Amino acid sequence: MKKVDIQELLNAGAHFGHLTKKWNPNMAPYIYGKKNGIHIINLYKTAAKIEEAQKALKQIASAGRKILYVSTKKQAKSIIADKAQKVNMPYIAERWPGGMLTNFVTIRKAIKKMSAIDKMKKDGTFETLSKKERLQTDRLRAKLEKNLGSIADMTRLPAALIVVDINKEHVAVAEANKLGIPVFAMVDTNTDPRKVTFPIPANDDASKSIDLVLEYLTEAIAEGLQIRKEEKEKAKAEKEAAKLMAEKAEKEVAEAKEEPKAEAKEEVKEEVKAENNEAEAKEDK
Repeated sequence: MKKVDIQELLNAGAHFGHLTKKWNPNMAPYIYGKKNGIHIINLYKTAAKIEEAQKALKQIASAGRKILYVSTKKQAKSIIADKAQKVNMPYIAERWPGGMLTNFVTIRKAIKKMSAIDKMKKDGTFETLSKKERLQTDRLRAKLEKNLGSIADMTRLPAALIVVDINKEHVAVAEANKLGIPVFAMVDTNTDPRKVTFPIPANDDASKSIDLVLEYLTEAIAEGLQIRKEEKEKAKAEKEAAKLMAEKAEKEVAEAKEEPKAEAKEEVKEEVKAENNEAEAKEDK
């Protein structure tokens, strides 16, 4: 797991907060000071919080659970998508669908509708529709893909959320909190860190800062996934070894059962041979 480098955080501008007049007092424990009317974040506390989040995310990933990346702000959209795709995790980068978590059954129905349209195109049903219906169906498919395509493989609620800018994504955070889903989030000086389970004090407006913090978290997830992969391979190997041992044991038991039969058969042969020899000897006399 990549060790958090304070200098890297500094170079990425992770220490720059918002204007002092826009601060949230609950961020006070994470603020180092102020300069030119801007709050400066304590990067040592940022590093400690990143490491804490890394351990938790690694554990979640190693258990085989999904982690949902969320941020629809301009600076973070492409970064969120890139990091999530690296570790094959779902993400929301366009628009948070209301009830995404609290009404997940409805969201799954919408995703299934997308699959149903794809099936129609494959089996030829789509071609039987009128031109107007085909156009409407294509528009619906494009809309669903834009908003839900990135979570198409998420068959159940995620085990955690990674969020950039909890003020902008307040609905996502509220839904996660309602369901008891842990939230890992970058919290800037204008946010309330009490709303998330694992707050990471950092500049959530600069793309370099966002990219670096998410890279630390994504690498931890990748390690967790690798552990799970190795455990599955080990379990598979052990299963194969157990199967081979069982087959070998069965073979040995079968052979053990056949040995007495073979011995008895040989004894009978010897007795018959002896009797024949005795009979021949009598005849010769």
